[in-house]
Amino acid sequence: MDNFLTSDAIRTLFSQAMSNMYQQEVPQYGTLTQLVTAVNDRTLEAHPELKNRLAAADELSRLSVERHGAIRVGTAAELSTLRQMFAIMGMEPVGYYDLSQAGVPVHSTAFRPVTDRALRRNPFRVFTSLLRLELIDDDALRARAADILAARDIFTPGCRALIAQHQQQGGLNATEAARFVQEALETFRWHAHTTVDSATYRALSQQHRLIADVVCFRGCHINHLTPRTLDIDRVQALMPSRGIEPKMLIEGPPQRAVPILLRQTSFKALEETVQFNDGAPGTHTARFGEIEQRGAALTPKGRALYDRLLAEAGSGSDNQQHQQHLSAVFSEFPDDEQALREQELAWFRYRLTESGEQQPPRAGESIAQLLAEGRLQAEPIVYEDFLPVSAAGIFQSNLGSESQARSAGNASRADFEAALGAPVQDEMALYQQTQQRSLTRCGIA
Repeated sequence: MDNFLTSDAIRTLFSQAMSNMYQQEVPQYGTLTQLVTAVNDRTLEAHPELKNRLAAADELSRLSVERHGAIRVGTAAELSTLRQMFAIMGMEPVGYYDLSQAGVPVHSTAFRPVTDRALRRNPFRVFTSLLRLELIDDDALRARAADILAARDIFTPGCRALIAQHQQQGGLNATEAARFVQEALETFRWHAHTTVDSATYRALSQQHRLIADVVCFRGCHINHLTPRTLDIDRVQALMPSRGIEPKMLIEGPPQRAVPILLRQTSFKALEETVQFNDGAPGTHTARFGEIEQRGAALTPKGRALYDRLLAEAGSGSDNQQHQQHLSAVFSEFPDDEQALREQELAWFRYRLTESGEQQPPRAGESIAQLLAEGRLQAEPIVYEDFLPVSAAGIFQSNLGSESQARSAGNASRADFEAALGAPVQDEMALYQQTQQRSLTRCGIA
């Protein structure tokens, strides 16, 4: 039998190939990754304790690896096939996100690794949105969009064949995996020629810019990739010096001593030349570069507090003022690891120290006691998922100033899972299981 490559290895090959392709297609993204690397290097020099912590967690070597990308698809069949494609890379659907509440006519999941080992190897994830055709007001236009989507196939025959082969034989060898990555990449490539005439494009765009982006092209082109930074505020401030125009606000929580959840910013989407199939030239705006800074995953209690404070803080038009206001509002949210742990606001991973190995926990000893005695250590579990308000904010900022935010339908997780062909996993359950597994390994029930 041929030796099969692990799903982690295939995911790494794919994320590297995706990055290379996107840097060729969007040179400004390459400039952004260089800036992020420079800021990360300076941050590590200035904070040796951070460097040591990242080294201990085996994070340094993977600091420059893209953390996520994003795509949008138009049909249930496309979403279902993507699920099968990502399964080959060890990426499973986690979480349900209703972006229609923020005026974006999609609902989404994140395909990502779910085990501790796989996340350590390569945490690459793809935020994947399905267009909600039912949110198109015009009946005739909705039918036209459905017909256009039904006529396309965003997957190459080779990609479909390799997905089937993987399902039949249980894996892919190195040669097959390399071919799979190249075939899969075609689904995410940019195509400057649309599948529609200019009038249809304009009609769909007037409904919502994102609808035109999903419906009018041959594939579900990657609309952004995202490297990880250790200092997102510094990157935001330096982007103009590299000829990059940042979006107005950094999305997510404020800067903190103990980072929580996810902070994101991006450069404004590029206006790109396209050719309509009636021969008319035009432009389309969809693709951009994003940066993320991740912190601790919050428990349901912590997430409820975060959501309440974020709603209370509102938005703004100046990033510096917005961040100051956010920090003031979030002063109610504890900002040290002990308080986050004791108030059960964040999830933690536990491990025995050397003295804990020599004197293992006994029945009746509390976690607090073991921590106080230095026999146990606790590290916040990194948040691996997304924030719907932030995702919608990024999308809206890159849809053009003439886009109108629309109120829209209710969440429809059941419809999404039916399209996906599988249930989405509950991210809170995954974090809880990770915390519990670490306690069990330490001999703590």
